[in-house]
Amino acid sequence: MYRLLIADDEALEREGIEWIVNRMMPGTFEIFHAENGRMAIQKAAELHPHIVMMDVRMPGIQGLEALKEIKARNPDVKMILITAYEYFEYAKQAIALGVQEYLVKPAKREQIAAVLRRLLDEIKEDRRKRNEQLAVRDQFFQLLPLAETEIALHLMSEQVNETEIEGLADILQLSAEKGCALVLAFPELGDEKKKIYDAVKNMTHGIVKERCGSVVSSMVHSHMAIFLIGKKQAADEPIREEAAKLASRLAEALQEQCGVTISVGIGSMQSDTVGIRRSYYEAVFASKYDNQWGSICRFEDLNIADKDEAGKASDQLPIDGVPAGESSYVELAIRQIRAEREQSTSNMLDRAIAYIRDRFAEELSLEDVAEQVHLNPYYFSKVFKQQTGETFIDYVTRLRIDKAKDMMRDGELSLKEVCYAVGYKDPNYFSRVFKKVTGVTPSEYRAQLQ
Repeated sequence: MYRLLIADDEALEREGIEWIVNRMMPGTFEIFHAENGRMAIQKAAELHPHIVMMDVRMPGIQGLEALKEIKARNPDVKMILITAYEYFEYAKQAIALGVQEYLVKPAKREQIAAVLRRLLDEIKEDRRKRNEQLAVRDQFFQLLPLAETEIALHLMSEQVNETEIEGLADILQLSAEKGCALVLAFPELGDEKKKIYDAVKNMTHGIVKERCGSVVSSMVHSHMAIFLIGKKQAADEPIREEAAKLASRLAEALQEQCGVTISVGIGSMQSDTVGIRRSYYEAVFASKYDNQWGSICRFEDLNIADKDEAGKASDQLPIDGVPAGESSYVELAIRQIRAEREQSTSNMLDRAIAYIRDRFAEELSLEDVAEQVHLNPYYFSKVFKQQTGETFIDYVTRLRIDKAKDMMRDGELSLKEVCYAVGYKDPNYFSRVFKKVTGVTPSEYRAQLQ
C-alpha cells in the first residue's frame, strides 16, 4: 500500500479528496492529512509519503515553500500541486521544484484518479530501475572474486593470455602492465586458514588501494601470492615501496591479531604479464631462501651468483608436507586455482543449462541466461562454448529441434502446434531451422515416422 499525504487548510477539501481516492482506487493508499505547510513538512519527515498533494495557498508556510522543504528531505517523493484557477501561475514556479502534476480546483474525480495512477506508474518504474541497478551491482560484486582468482591464475601460469588478462583487469578496474609479486608462506594453519586468508585479502586491498592495484590469489598449501600492479608509465619506486610496506604490515598484523608468524618473499619490478609472472617465481624463491619464519626477503637483495637460475630453483623448492620433487608450490598453486575455477565454472554451467532447459520454449537470450548466473554476457558466451562445445544459439536450437522431434514421434500435436511449443513463432522459419539441423523438413520427418 502506498502512502498519500493531503495538505490543505480546508478540511472539506481534504476529506473530499480522500473520499474520491478511496472510491476510485480502493485499497491503494494509506491517507494522511495536514492542515498547513508546517504540519505537512513534519508529517512528511515522519511518514515518508510516496505522494504529496499540496494546496498552493495555506496559512503560514505556503505550499511551494513546504514542497521545497519536503523535496529536500525526500528527493524521491512525487508531488501534486493543487491550485485555484487564479493562482495558476504558481504551477509554473512549481516545475523548478520537481512537481510532476497539478490539479486546478475544483478537480473532477476522474482527473484526480488519472494523476495518481500516472504517478504510481512512475513510482513502479523507478523501483524497477532501482532494482535493476542493484541487481547489476550485485552481479558485478559477485563476479569480482572470480575475476581476481582468474587473473591470479594467469599471472602464475605459463599459459599467459594477454587478451584474457586485459579483460579480467578491466572488470577489476586495474591495469596489469607492470608490477611485482609477494609470496606469503605460513606455518600449518589448520582450521584458521579461511580466517587468515580473508584477513590478508582485506588488509591488502585496504592498504594498497590508494597507490596501485592488487590481486590476491587463493591460499594454496599455506602459501598466498599477492600481485601489486599498475600502468606502464607509472614509476617503479612507489610500487616497490608499497610492496615492502605491505609485507611488513601484513607480518605485523597477523602476528598481533592472529598469533601467526609468516615469511614473505618479494619479487622484482617487472613489465608485462610475462615479467610479472617472473616476479612471482622470484618471490617464491625469496620466501624460502633462508628457511626462517618471520623473515621478509626481497629477491633483489639476495646474494645469488646467477639470479637467472632462480626461476629454475623455485620449481624445486620443498613444500612443507609435500615431498621434494613430487610437486612444486607453483605447480600446486596453479593446480588448485584451476580446480577451483573449474568447479565454479561447472556449478555455473549446471545452473545455466537448467535455466535454459526450463525456458527454451520462451524468448530466451544469452543475456537473460548470463544474468541468471551473474556473469557478463561476453564472459558467459566464451565459457559456455568452451565447456559445451557449442555456441549458446546452437545449443538452444538443438534443444528445441530435439524436443520437436520427440513431439512429432508422440503424434499428438500438429506441426504448427509443435512449432509454437518449442519456442518458434513462425512455422516457415521453424521449417527452415529444422531442415538445416536434420536435413529434412518437419513434414518429411513426420512422414518417415509413419
